[in-house]
Amino acid sequence: MPLLRLFCAALLVTALAAAPGGAQERPQPVVILTIDSERLFLESDFGQRVAAEIEARGNELATENRQIETELAREEQELTEQRAALSAEEFRPLADAFDARVQETRQTQAAKSRALGDQLEREREVFLAAAGPVLRDLMTDAGARVILERRTVFLSTDSSDVTAAAIARINAVLGATTPAPD
Repeated sequence: MPLLRLFCAALLVTALAAAPGGAQERPQPVVILTIDSERLFLESDFGQRVAAEIEARGNELATENRQIETELAREEQELTEQRAALSAEEFRPLADAFDARVQETRQTQAAKSRALGDQLEREREVFLAAAGPVLRDLMTDAGARVILERRTVFLSTDSSDVTAAAIARINAVLGATTPAPD
């Protein structure tokens, strides 16, 4: 008899484990969206405005660099011509002063170039902060729990990519203007 009870108990446990429970529901699939943040920024009206501004300032800097280069080349040529007429003691301070100007100019121009990169990064941060609520609404509307960077996803379908929809919504809300600080 104890063996029969053990067998029946084992059978009951197996049957209960295999049968769907009345209170149990099938787990809902987790909706995951992907977005290409680089494309989101660059193809948005905001990103295109920023890119145009950075490009214009970069072109101005390149023109300024060419003008400086021309001026320094002229000064170097004058210094080279003076060398024959000057003693080493007279020439050395002139050459050192010229080298110092060249180094200072390089540092100044490099700082301007870095400032452009810094401006781009700041604008990107402003954009992503302003885009956050729009992306959150998009995620909620899609019933998603997360948006992942498309470039870090190993495999996904194109239907999970909401970059185009996000660009359209962000353009409608933000446009090309810089949002006012909160």
